Amino acid sequence: MARSSAARAKLPPAAQGYRMPAEWEPHASTWVAWPHLRGDWPGKFETIPWVYAEIVRTLARHERVDLIVNDASSEKRARAVLEKAGVLSDTLADNICFHRWRTDRVWTRDSGCIFLTPPPDHVDDVLLALHFRFNAWAKYPNYKLDEKTGERMAKAAGARVVQPFVVHPSSEKHRVVLEGGAIDVNGCGTLITSEECLLSTTQQRNPPMDRAAYDQMFADYFGVQSVIWLDSGIAGDDTHGHVDDITRFVAPNTVVTMIEQNEQNENYAALHANVGRLKNARTADGKKLEIVEIPMPRPVVFEGRQLPASYANFYIANGAVLVPVFNDPNDRIALNTLAELFPTREIVPIYSGDLIWGFGALHCMTQQQPVSGGQ
Repeated sequence: MARSSAARAKLPPAAQGYRMPAEWEPHASTWVAWPHLRGDWPGKFETIPWVYAEIVRTLARHERVDLIVNDASSEKRARAVLEKAGVLSDTLADNICFHRWRTDRVWTRDSGCIFLTPPPDHVDDVLLALHFRFNAWAKYPNYKLDEKTGERMAKAAGARVVQPFVVHPSSEKHRVVLEGGAIDVNGCGTLITSEECLLSTTQQRNPPMDRAAYDQMFADYFGVQSVIWLDSGIAGDDTHGHVDDITRFVAPNTVVTMIEQNEQNENYAALHANVGRLKNARTADGKKLEIVEIPMPRPVVFEGRQLPASYANFYIANGAVLVPVFNDPNDRIALNTLAELFPTREIVPIYSGDLIWGFGALHCMTQQQPVSGGQ
């Protein structure tokens, strides 16, 4: 039996029956890192911890929050804000677990690991954690601390770590760079990503990999049989095309996708093209997608640059959906649409007009740890 288990462990995760569950499936916790790099929110940093406090309070009402802080002094500052915000009350404090790990930035979706669950008949198996290489979106030099975050999360969760590799035609092994915000899954074998992020030579993550290599990697490591390739992301996206700003699964065969109604806006053509691709796409079981459109908010601009403000950057927690809002007329449309799509979950608007100055919002700053078969 031990020999059989050892042989199985050498197979790719999908061949072992592992898969990446959809975000709406049950969570054991949500991972969040407390903000500390003032330069990521120029002129706005003083407000950011309070935004985080509201997010942590909402999450802690529904699931455990694993909160990463840089050190003891950072934890003290975080606790002070959380205390004043009423987050460390008797009813919520037990749902918050602090981890003192230094980070460069706080975008846990991208620097953290991606958890996979074992097949349902393997109830004693632990979670598996895909620890992709992280290189700060192939853009920034300071990422060495963040590169360690995924393995630390996996160890804390009791998950088995796997570092995804592909073999280059030269027979050299290449450790794959991939951020969680670059993909979205329906938990049933279908994944959405964008060509701008993974196939462009700008901010190029994996020079040895082409579309076929990515498709095979997604099949081997995520259990994906169908990859839907969108064209481009939105203007101002520091990551160069993350899909969690444009199109998200909300059910196995349903996506919400952002549209731009102003033909003069620089997002109009790209988002229109993405809708066309979604109409032609099929899920792993051969079904067409039900496409729900949500209009973009008005442009949020900082120093002449459009910021990546998008309602698609929502986060699905156990009993709630946290939705970024921007004091925009389309806030109401986004909230009402998601309320119809998630009738059993609380829809919680989180003002993100300041948060988006850091080029990320609610989905970027969170990473779910699913419930495993043994939990």
